Amino acid sequence: MDDKTKAYVAFSHFLGIGPIKFQAIKKTFKSVDQAYTSDLTKLSKVIGLNLASQFIDFRKDFNIKDLTKKFKDKNIKVIHQEDKLFPKNLLNIADPPICIYVKGDYENFEFDDRFVSVVGTRMPTSYGQRVTRDIVYSLVGSGYKIVSGLALGIDAIAHNAAIEIGGLTVAFLGCGVDVVYPYSNSRLYELILKTKGLIISELEGKFLPINWTYARRNRIVAGLSKAILVVEAGLNSGSLITAKYAKKYGRKIFAVPGQITSDVSKGTIKLIKEGAEVATEA
Repeated sequence: MDDKTKAYVAFSHFLGIGPIKFQAIKKTFKSVDQAYTSDLTKLSKVIGLNLASQFIDFRKDFNIKDLTKKFKDKNIKVIHQEDKLFPKNLLNIADPPICIYVKGDYENFEFDDRFVSVVGTRMPTSYGQRVTRDIVYSLVGSGYKIVSGLALGIDAIAHNAAIEIGGLTVAFLGCGVDVVYPYSNSRLYELILKTKGLIISELEGKFLPINWTYARRNRIVAGLSKAILVVEAGLNSGSLITAKYAKKYGRKIFAVPGQITSDVSKGTIKLIKEGAEVATEA
């Protein structure tokens, strides 16, 4: 692993420096590896004395050799922002991931504009399940790739539908790339890889999901795609967070209309009231 990649991996492992602070670091230093080796005085001017001190302490114990071996053993590819393989759509958002950790045939996967995110409730109705399959089948038939978050419900249905019709799908995780969460989606996780899809996270290894990791995952789901489709969602659904990011990034937002008496339609109705386009077919 070269010095540049090592520096990116180190910054991505230090949780005190997130995507926004990292962008400030990139703008201040000539290179990321220069920032990584900088002294306390220089680094503290960008991120503050306390955080800079913590990072320098972290840097002393950071073992890149063990990580490199683990990446190789587990077939994990590390793609940083300056890598030519890093998705351009993610570079164009304000808070791109520092690195992405990838499982799957990444080198032969084409990152173009033909991505649509399909998200929704973990507890879909039979209507939501049918709509998801029908629209995903047609999208894949038109050459689109399906992006979602490997959650229960609409996410899993969208991934499976893409695979069933012979398409490609990308799953972004809200945990480390080695963690299957929920565990009940283990078969789907493996199926995505077997059908030339990708499993991606900005969190490496065995990092378990917690509340803030889902929101960060949702921004990447929105950022990669040309458009986002919300099928069913309650008012407190994480899908509305994904839609919020999509709006921030200038992506198209579509929502499937549902019954006004249904709790899982209240979120999609809210999106339509706020300007999302009504989606009834691909």
